[in-house]
Amino acid sequence: MTTSVEPSVDNTPPAKRLSKEVGRRRTFAIISHPDAGKTTLTEKLLLYGGAIHLAGSVKARRAARHATSDWMEMEKQRGISVTSSVMQFEYDDRCVNILDTPGHQDFSEDTYRTLAAADSAVMLIDAAKGVEPQTEKLFRVCKLRNLPIFTFVNKMDRQGRDPLDLMEELENHLGMPACPINWPVFDGPTFVGVFDRASEDVHVFEADKQHGATAITARTAKWGTPEIDAILSPRAQERLAHDIELLDIAGDALDLDRVLAGELSPMFFGSALNNFGVQPFLESFLEMAPAPSRYATEEGDVSATDASFSGFIFKIQANMDASHRDRIAFLRVCSGRFVKGMDARLPRLGKSIRLKNPSAFMARERSTIDEAFAGDIIGLYDPGVFRIGDTLTDGADIRFKGIPHFSPELFRHIRVGDPLKRKQLLKGLSQLAEEGAIQIFSDYGTDASDIVGAVGTLQFDVLKSRLEIEYRVDAILTPLPYVLCRWVVGESFDPRTFNRGQGSLLARDRDGHPVVLFSNEWGVRWSTEKNPKLELLPVSPLAEHAGNLSG
Repeated sequence: MTTSVEPSVDNTPPAKRLSKEVGRRRTFAIISHPDAGKTTLTEKLLLYGGAIHLAGSVKARRAARHATSDWMEMEKQRGISVTSSVMQFEYDDRCVNILDTPGHQDFSEDTYRTLAAADSAVMLIDAAKGVEPQTEKLFRVCKLRNLPIFTFVNKMDRQGRDPLDLMEELENHLGMPACPINWPVFDGPTFVGVFDRASEDVHVFEADKQHGATAITARTAKWGTPEIDAILSPRAQERLAHDIELLDIAGDALDLDRVLAGELSPMFFGSALNNFGVQPFLESFLEMAPAPSRYATEEGDVSATDASFSGFIFKIQANMDASHRDRIAFLRVCSGRFVKGMDARLPRLGKSIRLKNPSAFMARERSTIDEAFAGDIIGLYDPGVFRIGDTLTDGADIRFKGIPHFSPELFRHIRVGDPLKRKQLLKGLSQLAEEGAIQIFSDYGTDASDIVGAVGTLQFDVLKSRLEIEYRVDAILTPLPYVLCRWVVGESFDPRTFNRGQGSLLARDRDGHPVVLFSNEWGVRWSTEKNPKLELLPVSPLAEHAGNLSG
């Protein structure tokens, strides 16, 4: 669905308005291990932000509603997120851009690229399971970028671990000390609310009969006042008093400079499913989270308030709108002001492009916009010219750093049972490869693109599903024995004399560059020694040329 947003009239001087608009932006990614409740939390932030009026449940697979951020058919069927979603809304004079990422490790590529477009991250932890492997992996990526990390301990309404144990695990396992901004309030074994440590307000929640589909209002009283007796039982007050005493000697004090440097994680507790603690988290987070600041390029840092527009493509998605079958490039605005219909230069191709029909997103739904500022995520119609990692600018040519590219580790031979569907198969593979969901190769010396590579096995399930649903192609995938991929670079390359050893395959990528698929590490070392005038790179020469980092 596409709607239009009317431009607002603002006579503020451009530089002052730019600074004000950038200061209003909060752009963050939500990361977690699968099943920690990430998509549910995203849904409830949208609910309390006023962006939606009824929250769907990703678990209610038979229901008519599904999570707002899960729009792909496979996501609805399986109840998982397999692609990143972008959602923008206004809350308390802030423009909020949420990047909901897949939790499953097979889609780490998409998540890592999305993190490159975020200014901070919300790390979701299951109260019963604590820090899990994928959480740790994503945490390390955030640390490499010095992203501020905010921790939300979810599922407090279930039997879980002691909150102090979770704090200790965060520091011991991840090396990140935590500062609790609020603290869970229990009445016996039951989670009933949160205590705000700064204001000393106690918020007590009651589950409604709609199972969290609508916003709930908390009963609030100041700790230590007579009003607290009306909302908390003596048993709950006794436990909270004990916990507050422990908190005064445990954990680090809140230091916003350390938070913004990625050295201290503000910690929150709640239940996204029941809406307990969601609104207090949203309000505190938006106060503490950073506005857009600086981005690194090959030519030096770019400031968000620089007058020149710049940004980079971190994601490409085809067929979001089944009725249009178009392809959208997601661009993170890094500096300046974007204006609908402006011309911007694409340094990789050395030419200017007219940027028409820009969109803001609420997952699958899009709204036509007239302008955007640093921190915003916008969608651009892609006629087939954009690539992940591309820079767009109306100033000097620059190339942004830190957009990861990955070498596939799993390979499949792909074919279609009906020869008449071959053309549709190739079209689908080409578009999905442009998204970065898969990589396609052909045996060197042939023109047939019949090899697909991916990082995780679930990506092949998504490939097969999307080919069937979006391109009406029933693809047949057969495993191949290769586990490594290396691009061959060097002017002396000759396919007739190149030494690649047994158990490997010489192929081409979709740009025609020579690639070797290896079945083990020994083959890579052997080929490197036997071809001393050539380089074997883990990412394509185009990715290296664009100034991007390999994953």
